Amino acid sequence: MKTQPINKPSVIRRNAVVDNKQATSQTDWNRLDALGDDDIDYSDAPEMGADFWKAAKVLDRGAKKPITIRVDQEVITWFKSRGGRYQVLMNQVLRQYMENLEKHGPR
Repeated sequence: MKTQPINKPSVIRRNAVVDNKQATSQTDWNRLDALGDDDIDYSDAPEMGADFWKAAKVLDRGAKKPITIRVDQEVITWFKSRGGRYQVLMNQVLRQYMENLEKHGPR
């Protein structure tokens, strides 16, 4: 599976507070950050081919709050290239990210 490289942010913060105490992670974040795409084992991840994306649905949950946001040109171009209502798709991606953090917590 070939993936596109991701530009890493210049600062990565990983903090967790549990019961007003700084939580200690047992994850070796430096080792993970050093991994390249070719170093990651995707064998347990299902292939998400064209059939998967054909069946995927974007849910519109109704009223939205209009905001102004600055987004990288390549990001907005990619979302617009998907066709349809790109802002709804962007909202759904952000919602999935939010729900994942609420379910699993920050890493």
